Amino acid sequence: MFKLQTLNKISPVGLEVFDKAKYEISTELNDPDAIIVRSANMHDMEFSSNLKAIARAGAGVNNIPIEKCTEKGIVVFNTPGANANAVKELVIAGLLISSRKVINGIQWAQSLKGNGSEVEKMVEKGKSQFEGPEIKGKRLGVIGLGAIGVMVANDALALGMDVIGFDPYISISAAWELSSNVHRASSLEELISTSDYITIHVPFMESTKNMINKDMFSIMKKGVRLLNFARGGLVNNQDLLEAIDNGTIACYVTDFPSDELLGIENIIAIPHLGASTPESEENCALMAAMQLRDFLEKGHIKNSVNFPDSELARSGDTRVLVAHDNIPNMFGQITSLIASYKINIGDMLSRHKNKIGYTILDIEGSIPEEAVKGLKAINGVRMVRVIEKT
Repeated sequence: MFKLQTLNKISPVGLEVFDKAKYEISTELNDPDAIIVRSANMHDMEFSSNLKAIARAGAGVNNIPIEKCTEKGIVVFNTPGANANAVKELVIAGLLISSRKVINGIQWAQSLKGNGSEVEKMVEKGKSQFEGPEIKGKRLGVIGLGAIGVMVANDALALGMDVIGFDPYISISAAWELSSNVHRASSLEELISTSDYITIHVPFMESTKNMINKDMFSIMKKGVRLLNFARGGLVNNQDLLEAIDNGTIACYVTDFPSDELLGIENIIAIPHLGASTPESEENCALMAAMQLRDFLEKGHIKNSVNFPDSELARSGDTRVLVAHDNIPNMFGQITSLIASYKINIGDMLSRHKNKIGYTILDIEGSIPEEAVKGLKAINGVRMVRVIEKT
């Protein structure tokens, strides 16, 4: 029986994926085989040698120590695209509230309470202070064309916007989903300098930290609206405040409030509501659970941030899984050791992602414990698992 620990409240829709006869599921478990997490910080956690996988019910994995997991051969999954529609809808709302001063207008209207029959006249007299442009016909620059960026681009087109996108690493599946009417920017600078609205949809990493900074603000149009529903660290806040003061940024909408951004005119800080819908939570939990189940029961990997996607139709009696460094002769060492025990390999698959390799071997019969120990002893091997045919 597999032991599955949940670190946050996980939607029952996801947990129903697991056969209760095969899984013990609890928030309090010693030595779990796998963990499902949402936002809990795992950086200070100690991982036992039995931990095989962590599934994040969401796209961001900043709360998980990826390098530490990789060192231990722990596969880390996320759920890209599961909350994409929820975030996309809030981005569309962000476009509208960045343009039309709806929030300020609502707050002002509430302040008129107590003026009786004069309210209607006061509304007509004061509404002009909340005027703002329509988004139709304006250019939207979409930085990052993953699941969310593609949805935003396509829906913005439907709203009558002129859309330009930039993503040098766009996936084939995303490219198929993207409307052919979206212009392709040849550089980030082209997008930045020609857009009336800019929305960011890239992951936060060292190479993207503070990517929107003083240099980028210097080439923007005056009065641009900037939206950030990706991660707070993508925008340099000090440079942003200067850009607001000098009129470069007419409005900044972010889903990642920080103290320095609060109480500033022309900054709309939303309390990280991008994926806060019941549909999104269910989608993320279901996707995370299915990926975790397929890995634990079949050894398949899909949507891992540290291991390669790997799937092999089951054949043979026993499946042997080996996580290892992606170095010369590693595959040869693994197969040679198996052959030394006169074990026939019926089928195999070996994939790598950056410095990590993952090999699936379907063999006839069983594998002796000595052979398993021998695989684990190979220099560069990080994890060995055996799945018997049921």
